[in-house]
Amino acid sequence: DSNIYVRSRRAGERVMQSRTRFITTKLKLKVNEQKSAVARPWERKFPGFRFTSAETPKRRIAPKAVVRFKERVRELTRRTRGVSIEQMAEELARYLRGWIGYFGNCEMPSVFQSLEAWTRRRLRSAIWKQWKRGRKRFAELRKRGVGTDLAAKTAGSAHGPWQLANSPALAIALPNAYFISLGIPPLARRP
Repeated sequence: DSNIYVRSRRAGERVMQSRTRFITTKLKLKVNEQKSAVARPWERKFPGFRFTSAETPKRRIAPKAVVRFKERVRELTRRTRGVSIEQMAEELARYLRGWIGYFGNCEMPSVFQSLEAWTRRRLRSAIWKQWKRGRKRFAELRKRGVGTDLAAKTAGSAHGPWQLANSPALAIALPNAYFISLGIPPLARRP
């Protein structure tokens, strides 16, 4: 896959014709006509990337790439996987480092922040599920600095793991620093 940027539509058509001829005759490869086009940068996407149509274009993450990211993180953080949180964090960290390496230069801090928060919530949900019973949950919350009343309310809650993963008690017990200590790299850039 490649994108070639030129000044005008006419130049784009000329370059596309010469590149197609080069690829088919010299390299003996087939050119996918459905994927090939002469268009404005914001109308096309490079694998996983898009460009804005603003005066100064910005690199963006394509919506499909965000969907694929969430699918993969869901696979790695399934609550029923039966692996320790350390192993889960190790596998997730490996994936996130590669993803950051590819998409890290995109200019979309809000998307990175929301994906980072969503990923941490997935991990909190998995940890909550691993604690299983009310007594264990209460003991873990207390051990991690949550007040008695809040720990009792949260441990005895009828809400599911996903909803409780966004609760104040789990934010206190499992702060962002905890996930960094597990080796989970932050997605959002720090100033």
